Amino acid sequence: MNRAVLVVYRPAAGRYLAQFRAVVAAAADLGVDTLVLLPADQPAPEAAGLPCHRADLDDPEAVRAAVAGIVAARPVERIFPLFEGDVLTAARCRRDHGIPGLDPEQALTFRDKNVMHRRATELGVPVARSCRPDTVGAVAEFAAEVGWPVVVKPYAGWACGDTHRVDSADDLARVWPLVADARHDYRVEEYVRGAEFHVDSLLRDGEVVFEQLSRYTYSVLEFRDEPGGTVSRKHDLAPAERRILAANAEILRGFGMRTGVAHVEFFLRDDDEVVFGEAAARAGGGSIVPAIEAGRGINLAGEWCRLELDPTHVPATVLGPETGTEYLCSDRYGRITAITTAEELRALDSVLDADVWKSVGDVLAPPTASNDVLGWYVCEGRDFDDVRARFKTIRDAFEVRTEPAGESSCG
Repeated sequence: MNRAVLVVYRPAAGRYLAQFRAVVAAAADLGVDTLVLLPADQPAPEAAGLPCHRADLDDPEAVRAAVAGIVAARPVERIFPLFEGDVLTAARCRRDHGIPGLDPEQALTFRDKNVMHRRATELGVPVARSCRPDTVGAVAEFAAEVGWPVVVKPYAGWACGDTHRVDSADDLARVWPLVADARHDYRVEEYVRGAEFHVDSLLRDGEVVFEQLSRYTYSVLEFRDEPGGTVSRKHDLAPAERRILAANAEILRGFGMRTGVAHVEFFLRDDDEVVFGEAAARAGGGSIVPAIEAGRGINLAGEWCRLELDPTHVPATVLGPETGTEYLCSDRYGRITAITTAEELRALDSVLDADVWKSVGDVLAPPTASNDVLGWYVCEGRDFDDVRARFKTIRDAFEVRTEPAGESSCG
């Protein structure tokens, strides 16, 4: 019987399709079979021909029971969760069956922002000041200490879902009813002013074997007001940017990652102080994976699989020019009647890749999270400013037309 790995895969919206295919291909190259654990109610034609199992992926105990059944029938060497919300449950499944990889204690450090900030502080990496929102008065006192705005966020959230920037006492009065009943699921942080960066890394045996620093072109919290973009920083790094890379390696080793993939966010204050934001034990979200693939020649999820299964593997990367990626957004809501296609975007100057997740007939509503978008594109340029200028040209070429959702065109 061939060696086997298990991929916990959510096919919704195609966000993880390239990662899924890369893991399957990497395992196959090494003579390892891929088993797939899917949501109970989502089709996944890309998994055709693979042994597939289903469970309610939002129910940790249902997942553990499903994995127990899978492992009883066939030994599994590794488990690869591609989605943030599956990281901790996958770790518990590893512990259940003695499978190498992040254990629950380590996974919790990557999932629980209370734990991760405490651990970062123990490692000597600066973090934003924070408090627990036990009462509305506690939040108001904290804001008086650090200054408005403050950020109210779930301690185990992702993609800025249910995250609120609170700008004043009046704004707090508006936000508090939205979080009060579940206040113990939230934390409050100071709003860190400065540039926002992320580092996407691969580790093998506790050593960083790939890292890419990138800088966001926007404030992640402002996803309703501007499209989310990020540009690689590969050339002529400033001393502060090199300190971010050093802090990233310290965080990953200190959080207990041995072999794996990680996406870690940092702020660089105006005084050049590096401040840790948060860390995730999975490949970067949105279009970060295709942007790195276009710019560096590797798929992060596929490389993670190779590193886990082949202890001698070294990622073969290219350097190339700076690359950037931006989400595709629209301020038009309703039923889509026309939309620029991915093929049309790829035909534009400097565009390396693109994907459009929406099509004619889909209904657009205001976004509720930073990854609630229409698709993405990747382009290249000389430096940060050049790539950002190209973003505007490409963004202006992307068109969406809608009609009220209750109407339909006749002809």
